[in-house]
Order: sequence, then structure tokens, then C-alpha cells
Amino acid sequence: MTGPKVCVSLDGTTVKAMADEAARANLAGADMVEVRFDRLYLKKPEPVEVEGEDGEVKRVLAPEEEWPVRELDEVDVDEAIAALKESIPLPVVFTVRPKAEGGHYPGDEKDRVAVLEKAIASGVSRIDLELSIDEDTRSSLLSQAEKGNISVISSIHNITTTPSAEELVKMVEEHAQEGQIFKFCGTVNDHQDALQIIEASHDLRNSKHAFSLMALGNGGDWTRLHAPVLGQDLVYATLRSEYKLSNKGLVNVRDLKNAWTLLEY
Repeated sequence: MTGPKVCVSLDGTTVKAMADEAARANLAGADMVEVRFDRLYLKKPEPVEVEGEDGEVKRVLAPEEEWPVRELDEVDVDEAIAALKESIPLPVVFTVRPKAEGGHYPGDEKDRVAVLEKAIASGVSRIDLELSIDEDTRSSLLSQAEKGNISVISSIHNITTTPSAEELVKMVEEHAQEGQIFKFCGTVNDHQDALQIIEASHDLRNSKHAFSLMALGNGGDWTRLHAPVLGQDLVYATLRSEYKLSNKGLVNVRDLKNAWTLLEY
């Protein structure tokens, strides 16, 4: 069967770091990468030494929500987009996630939309347009993307209460328009939540709709691991490999590919 595409979401906070990650994602077999442009406004701090209960000292990073944030004018948008386009060998999903949906962009919505418009004008492969964007503004962005022959991912994020399987199916049927992929990424609080996403994907597996359903939290990676038999069109993976990554609902791109081989998908 034709498997889903794999997109590695880049964690870098500089253009160079993102370019280096994209090169590694390419070697790991990713089909595309997600440029989280909003992460360029984060300042990655130095790790601090923390002593554990066993007396072992480890170097750990503070949670991302505690990282310093750059001012808007510290990032030259045009220069950064041009440099990313030149240095990344894979197709790009361009994303500027707002804080309301778990992102880091520090400006207002007008500024954020201007960045999205510049990305569309640059000819990115895909653009992530949240469904929370003002209807008129989103229609304009969709029109610009269509003229540029740019694929659209219509997304919903940062949902802390997992909808039922029936509600998720309705979301896909409503928002997975022709030529668009509907992406849902929520947070699971227990395995019952995770099963709702599995059930919805299973019900949609033979539909005409293109979708990518997942969640953060323990069990949120189930639809990623079983995407080939659940009809998912796009799976998001990471280059991260820390211990118990799966508890966060994330999966390393190499581990994902190995799992699919092991399960004979």
C-alpha cells in the first residue's frame, strides 16, 4: 500500500539549527520537514546542572515556556525565509504557530499573517493555516496559496479535552476540503482519550478525506505508529530521542520507520 508521508517537525531556534536538522531528517528518510518559524523568536538558554535524588548531576533545559523571547525586529523575516529555502533540501510545511495554539510567535495576528503571506509568496511546498484565523483573512490566505499552487494544512491545536470519535469524524468531514489536509493535535489525559483518536481514524480510513490526527501525552503517538492502516495521510515525527519520548506522544522518525517495518505496514 502507499504509506503516509512523514514530516519531521524542526525544533531549532535559528536558521542554521533548522537547516542542520533538515539535513538529518533527510538522511533519516523524512518526506518533508515542518519549519516552525515561530521558534525563531525563542532564545534557547544554556542547560543548568540539576542534582537528582540519586545524587547524579544532569544538565537540563528549562521548559520552553520559560525561555526568553526575541523582539519582532530581531528576526529579519525576508532574510530568514530566503535562507531556509536555500538551505533545506526537502519540501517544507511552513508554520507560524500563535501562542493561543501552543506556539511562540510574539507579535499580533496582523504581523503573523504578514509572515504567512511572505512564505506563500516565496513558494513554500505547504502552508499550515489554523482554522482559528479570522474567516476573511483565512479566505484571502487560501486564495493566495491556491494561486501559488501551494498545498494547505488546515489545523486545530492545543485542545486540552479530547473530542469523541464522532466529533473528530465530523471535524474531518467539515474541514478536510478538496486539496487540503485536516490536522488535529490535542492532548490526551488517559488511554481512553487516545482510543477516541484511533477510533475516528479507523472510521475514516477509507474515506476521501485527507487527515492527520494525533495528540500529545501518553498514547497520543498511537495514531502515528499505526498510521498506515488507519488511513492517515501525514504523520508528524521528531528527531528527538530522549528517554520515554513516547510518554509525550512523540515518536522519533527512525523509530517510526522501524516500527512500520517491524509491523509489516
